[in-house]
Amino acid sequence: MKKLLFIPGSLRTASASRATVRTLVSKVEGEAACTIANPGNLPHYNADLTDNLYVREFCDQIAEADGLVFVTPEYNYSIPGVLKNAIDWASRPALESVFKGKPCFIVSISGGALGGVRAQAHLKYILNGMLANVYVCPEIVIPLANQKVSDGHLVDEAVLGFVLPKLRDFILHV
Repeated sequence: MKKLLFIPGSLRTASASRATVRTLVSKVEGEAACTIANPGNLPHYNADLTDNLYVREFCDQIAEADGLVFVTPEYNYSIPGVLKNAIDWASRPALESVFKGKPCFIVSISGGALGGVRAQAHLKYILNGMLANVYVCPEIVIPLANQKVSDGHLVDEAVLGFVLPKLRDFILHV
């Protein structure tokens, strides 16, 4: 069974991105072994810190995963600082990090009408710079996301009908 690591871009338990992660994990149970990373455990990036348990665990999770699933909100037209911090930790050594050749699936969300499309573009740019293998498909953006969450899960059937076939195809190809 393929191993997926879901990396949420939000720390808030009740966030739409965490709700989306919970829903996607529940929908592909049995098709992939899913783990959810906790980027909030990581210290602020500092190259002087050379042996941190949380950094080592996070990098190991990425290395052991067959594919990564990013679900990120858009903060100020880009990805959240906590997600960028996590990526910065795992991006070392440059061009030889655990991201090199790693298949990545990207979902962006927003409370606004654009669904985090700018954050998604930034995330793709960052991942490409680390030689990750960003899965090519129509962009998966979830606009007005807060209105599509109920009881801690994404409940919009139209969005799920769009996302799930692409996620399942990603699982088949990692």
